[in-house]
Formats: sequence, C-alpha cells, structure tokens
Amino acid sequence: MPKDKIKILLVEDDSFLLGMYATKFEMENFKVITAEDGEKAVRAALKELPDIILLDIILPKQNGFEVLRQLKADQSTANVPVILLTNLSQKDEIEQGLKLGAEDYLIKAHFMPSEVVEKIKKVLNSPR
Repeated sequence: MPKDKIKILLVEDDSFLLGMYATKFEMENFKVITAEDGEKAVRAALKELPDIILLDIILPKQNGFEVLRQLKADQSTANVPVILLTNLSQKDEIEQGLKLGAEDYLIKAHFMPSEVVEKIKKVLNSPR
C-alpha cells in the first residue's frame, strides 16, 4: 500500500519560482498546493491541512509573518511545520520568523530546489 503523498503548501508570489518549486516537488512525489498571496495561503492551509508549508515572507495582501501568526494561532494548523522561504537575510527578520514558530528558513538565492526538498524531508522526519 503506497504511503500517502506528502502534502505541501507552497506560498510564493513570484510565478516563475512558484512553478519551478511546484514542478520539483511534484517530481519528488509531493502533492503541491499553491497560494500566491497571504490571504489565500491562510485559506488553503485551513482547508487542505498540509503536512508542511513553505512560506515566502514578502507577499501581497498579508506578509508571511502575518500568515505564520494566524496559522500558529489556529488549533488545526498550529502544529504544521512552516519553513520560511525568503530573499530577506536580515538576522532580525529571520529571528522574528523563528520566534513566531517557523521551523526553519531558507534564503532563496542560496538554495537549489533539490536542496529545498532535502530540507523539507529533514524537517518532516525530525521528531516534534
């Protein structure tokens, strides 16, 4: 019996990056749900209850910190691991994200999609 696919919510407003990551995750046999703004991200997370969320910080309508705050405050999504995906490498922003409950963060420019997949697998396999 095949294990259910890992369901990932990918929140990214750059359609090129969104497509690139979605393709890579699908190749890795993940079920990909996408959202291109903060409001859609929260709705999708509550509806789909993904296994993991990859969340950009700079987003239209609601930034990633707001999304993270809402997801951690809601019982149904509070335990879903969130990895921040960002171009912001300022230490205080990263620390803010971790304080709000993100598991980890990735600076977009420093990671290839295959490395992102590895990081996701690592977070999903680590004991909570």
